Amino acid sequence: MDDEEIAKSAALEQRHWWYAERRAMVRRTAEEWPVGRALDIGCGGGGNTAVLRDLGWTVTGLEYSPAGAGIAAARGLDVVRADATRLPFADASFDLVMSTDVWEHIEDDRAVASETARVLRPGGRALVAVPCSMKLWSGHDVALGHFRRYERDDLTAVITGAGLEVVDIWSWNVLLRPVVRARRRKRQQAESEMEPVNPVLNAGLRTAVALERVLPLRRLPGVSLVVSARKP
Repeated sequence: MDDEEIAKSAALEQRHWWYAERRAMVRRTAEEWPVGRALDIGCGGGGNTAVLRDLGWTVTGLEYSPAGAGIAAARGLDVVRADATRLPFADASFDLVMSTDVWEHIEDDRAVASETARVLRPGGRALVAVPCSMKLWSGHDVALGHFRRYERDDLTAVITGAGLEVVDIWSWNVLLRPVVRARRRKRQQAESEMEPVNPVLNAGLRTAVALERVLPLRRLPGVSLVVSARKP
């Protein structure tokens, strides 16, 4: 994403349903793990970085964009400007490496996976979220600078190819997939969908995604894929 899109996302993330439920997903997943040192690759404005910090992790955000790094730093987060394919950290430095909606922006996603594995300590965890399925490819992906959307087998291959073990892989934002697919079929121009949402609609969309916590939907196709992996 360019600096303008990152700044817009940072302004939206505290109230927009998608960002709020993604933070909730990160919190539910990471709170089950013993805290340690964490790295958030492609942290943007730092919304998910702050989730890890609030859970007790010693967390560093890594962001390539000057705008994103500046916003994260202004929020009191420890942030480093660097390239995700060449992490400026020693081997075995972190207990957790997280990337949420980042790998699709990077042409060489295998390099990011390899660097993730390199900086993880043995037994360390990776948490990665990416957009799911080229069937949902649209002008939204073009506007955000995506190189791809992922199928389960594709994401698993990148993870395991880096030497990590997949612990679990699941779909997120399943109930809204038919709505997203219909909307994107009608709107093919290169335009981001991340815009302010009417508060009533925003609450309804948050409720729909939150329902997935109690419904057996994790193996069905969704809008996003999430993988939890471990370094042997």
